[in-house]
Amino acid sequence: MTSAENTELNALAQRSIDGATRHLISAAKTVYGTPETGFNEHKTSNYVLEQLRGIGLSVETGIARTGMKAVLHGSSPGPTVAVIAELDALRVPGHPGANAETGAAHACGHHAQIGSLLGVAMALNTPEIKKSLSGNVAFIITPAEEFIDIGERLTLKASGAIEFLSGKQEMIRLGTFDDVDMAMMVHTSATNGDSAFSIGGTSTAHVSHQVRYLGKSAHAGGAPDQGVNALQAAMIANLAINTQRETFREADVVRVHGIISSGGTSVNAIPSDVLYEGRVRARMVEAISTVAERVIRCYRAGALALGTAVEVQTIAGYHPLRQDPSMQEVFARNVERIIGPDSITIVPDDRTTGGSTDMGDLSMILPLIHPYVNSASGVGHGHDYLIEDYNRAVIAPAKVMATTIIELLGGGAGTAREALDKYKPTMTADQYVAAQREQFTIETYEPQQSH
Repeated sequence: MTSAENTELNALAQRSIDGATRHLISAAKTVYGTPETGFNEHKTSNYVLEQLRGIGLSVETGIARTGMKAVLHGSSPGPTVAVIAELDALRVPGHPGANAETGAAHACGHHAQIGSLLGVAMALNTPEIKKSLSGNVAFIITPAEEFIDIGERLTLKASGAIEFLSGKQEMIRLGTFDDVDMAMMVHTSATNGDSAFSIGGTSTAHVSHQVRYLGKSAHAGGAPDQGVNALQAAMIANLAINTQRETFREADVVRVHGIISSGGTSVNAIPSDVLYEGRVRARMVEAISTVAERVIRCYRAGALALGTAVEVQTIAGYHPLRQDPSMQEVFARNVERIIGPDSITIVPDDRTTGGSTDMGDLSMILPLIHPYVNSASGVGHGHDYLIEDYNRAVIAPAKVMATTIIELLGGGAGTAREALDKYKPTMTADQYVAAQREQFTIETYEPQQSH
């Protein structure tokens, strides 16, 4: 493909997206108005399915319960590039867009990703552009990126409905990405620098714990000495975890946090069954292992102090995000062409945010990018996180991703093939699945009771 041809196709893609601006923003706002939590995004999934079919795409549905996939085929063989968007919301009851019954709210901007993905699909499905592509474009809509509602997801796991507790993890297991060579998505942000876009850096890995303390109930006023207080055991464990914080290496970007999601049933009864949900994050998986060992000792300490039993269930979490430098270069170049000079910040590879994403898991097996578009206000996952500029949140990412794919797959897909030649996976999909399965463990500790 000549430079003039590439310029013409890029202009055509941008005109296509510009012409659909109102529809794409409306689609994002429709998703915002129907927030649903992970693996429960049925209304959202049905709406996105309707939109993809309206573009003329054939869609595979019901992947990992609510996920889906549509593939646009170019005119000749070549690599497959995936564009990813996430369906799920969080539980933030105080958010202005929260569902009154469930507390679910799009306090992370996933709804904007849906609008952007639809814009890319519309643009690339233009006959002139589709004819220019050597390879395919897979549009993959994933459920359950937010690692929440662990008890509910463990119930789904026990029933066989899922095996892993996030959407991309489960889709890797199911083979959804087996025919995908590289992937991209754009996430909204309120804090990633002053430029319109930022790209680079990494995220934390994490592991989760379901910690159940089992004591003995008794009348809290009449016979407290006859009970074994499971809530106090959990509180001592949390205090013990806090004593460990000065031992965490700053370079490891360790985060340890948790909640008591079930603290008893009646205020006048000694709590006998208490659930503490914990999470350990760090820059690398290896650092998590060291910290998690200390944290589990703290769980045991609470049980030992009160004489309860404690069951610690370890749950496979996320891997750190690894972004592909070749794809990053192409994306950054297209941001500057479309948005203008100095419109993108390149974040150093070793800069780690405290958050986590299952795009990190996908980055273990194939090259990808996960840039941010600065278009929101407030604090991510907070009641005040709102998209302020929908043109920047939805339309700009659609244009940049579409033109990036045209560059990757145009001209015989030479740019994509060059990037793939340089990429070295951390593990295969089968190795990833095996490693995740090994992380699921249950350990029971029963100290000698004096009662």
